[in-house]
Amino acid sequence: MNDAAAAGSTLPISRYPVPELKDLPEDIRQRILAVQEKSGFVPNVFLALAHRPDEFRAFFAYHDALMEKDSGLTKAEREMIVVATSGANRCQYCVVAHGAILRIRAKNPRVADQVAVNHHEAEVTPRQRAMLDFAMKVALQSHAIADDDFAALRQAGFSDEDIWDIGAVAAFFALSNRMANMISMRPNDEFYLLGRMPKR
Repeated sequence: MNDAAAAGSTLPISRYPVPELKDLPEDIRQRILAVQEKSGFVPNVFLALAHRPDEFRAFFAYHDALMEKDSGLTKAEREMIVVATSGANRCQYCVVAHGAILRIRAKNPRVADQVAVNHHEAEVTPRQRAMLDFAMKVALQSHAIADDDFAALRQAGFSDEDIWDIGAVAAFFALSNRMANMISMRPNDEFYLLGRMPKR
């Protein structure tokens, strides 16, 4: 193990300054404390993006609108989109963090690693494979999306609103991937083990 790996959580979480919790605007501080209470730790994305409070608010408002609402996609399916496209965009933070969430939401300790590398070989349904094919096209070749892509998703059982959701999640996390890579956002150590072992 190298010194960096041994250092673990002592490594910086961003190339940019990370504000102290006590110095944050009250609404952001309360949001972070609520996440900490629910998760048992504060995901580094909250601390890193708090460097710019207005952008923090806008980012998480759109995140919540996409990831927390009721829709034709399950929460696990939305996380599959995040993990697959983040793997393609080589975003370590999002693969590790959302991989943990996917393992928990899918109740499958294997699926996140599979989806991050090659969703065609993953333990997903044909419907989910079609969903991920489209999400990957949005993430990597959005200029090439055509009516045939929509037709394939409709045939797989997705509504036009579902298709919007698939595309919006992929597009939003393309932004997130690029920001995380640019500021060198480090995944929390806690994420690596979450959801890997079934609860007894």
